Amino acid sequence: MLIRDLRPEDSVDELTEIIHAAYRNLGDLGLNYTAVDQDASVTRSRAERGHRLVAEAEGRLIGTVTSYGPGGGRGCDWYRLPKVARFGQLAVSPEHQGRGIGSNLIAEVERRSKEAGATDLALDTAEPALHLLDYYTRRGYLVVEHAQWAGKTYRSVIMSKRLK
Repeated sequence: MLIRDLRPEDSVDELTEIIHAAYRNLGDLGLNYTAVDQDASVTRSRAERGHRLVAEAEGRLIGTVTSYGPGGGRGCDWYRLPKVARFGQLAVSPEHQGRGIGSNLIAEVERRSKEAGATDLALDTAEPALHLLDYYTRRGYLVVEHAQWAGKTYRSVIMSKRLK
């Protein structure tokens, strides 16, 4: 498996399908994450606003995450702090989940965020998604804030980790 930057020749449609598949179970729980049904233009827009990484195996895309450098975040107080970077839309195709790919993508975002001058890396997820809260907690992320994003049917938990 290879983690690399998104390339111009990579299919944004294929990436969107991976994101949809990875978030399908959250949609089935009634959580209206943007990733559940976003179209390719949203995937492209998020990649352009941040930095999109992909996981590739045997020439196929199997995972992705988008990171945003420190400072300039929107939406909650924690994201606005000048040394806080953040990431979102972590997705691994269901047939490749449970193999550490998501953890490897997060580790690469942590490494790059630290190199960019961030002292902390943050994310948000739905408060009812207890399995995700547990996943991030096991990786050292702690709850620092809550947010209610416009149009979402759930309250979000903002989690952050001090980068060492």
